[in-house]
Amino acid sequence: MVNHLLLILGVAVLSIALRSFHNAWMQKLGALGVLATSFLIGWLFTGYIAVGLLCAASWLLLPWLEILTRVRRLTLPVEKSLRPKRAPDSEAFPALADLTEEIEGEGFTQLDDMGWDWQDYAQFFRLFYKQSERIQAAICLIDQHDVIFYYLSLSSRGKDGRIWTTWNFPFSYSLKLVPQWRVNRVSSDHAFLELYAQHIHFLRRNSIGPDDLEAIDPEQLPAGIQDDMRDQIQHNVAVGLLTPAGDGAVRYSWRGLLFVWVQFLRDLVRFS
Repeated sequence: MVNHLLLILGVAVLSIALRSFHNAWMQKLGALGVLATSFLIGWLFTGYIAVGLLCAASWLLLPWLEILTRVRRLTLPVEKSLRPKRAPDSEAFPALADLTEEIEGEGFTQLDDMGWDWQDYAQFFRLFYKQSERIQAAICLIDQHDVIFYYLSLSSRGKDGRIWTTWNFPFSYSLKLVPQWRVNRVSSDHAFLELYAQHIHFLRRNSIGPDDLEAIDPEQLPAGIQDDMRDQIQHNVAVGLLTPAGDGAVRYSWRGLLFVWVQFLRDLVRFS
């Protein structure tokens, strides 16, 4: 028994040490070490390999508790009506003023503050547009069930209907993207200037020049975003991830819940 405890303790300490390295591969090995520690606890204390495997798998199955108790009951509106919205105060979103100054410093014009609210979900947008390059930018703050985070996005709309977006959205997206949406996802710790350079490179890499992009009336940007969100919901209904819930709302189907779980596993591997 003492040997078992020492082995478990040794693997656990090694896992913690690997997680402390500033190297992605070392951290991933540390995450595997956590699974190995759980396996050893189950196996060595019971004598059954199956129990060890169950203990290790519990880390992967744990998200189902959240999925079955909250996500399954979650509903989303088919029509997300954007309305003018007051900006959060400096305590709620302290980075907003600095981000705004940084974006305007790159030649973008600030437009409206917009947002929408639904049950315990709220989203705030501060919109910008750079007419000379036909690029729209947004600061997006999401408040969902006591989880608050923000991300930055840059988008260009092609004349052929495709939308080219570079963003630092920190998680795997919980819905399937519409086919015409091309997303270039970068690290969430990128500053706006880096994000902007990445977007220009993204367009050039796909041979998209200013003449290929649609000029947009800045006043129509909120309507365009609202149309994009509606198309996103309708696409996910069509592919079976969402199902009508009545009263103009949709909810995740069982196939959709499985998709959310897979997205969580992707983040688990990526953040490990």
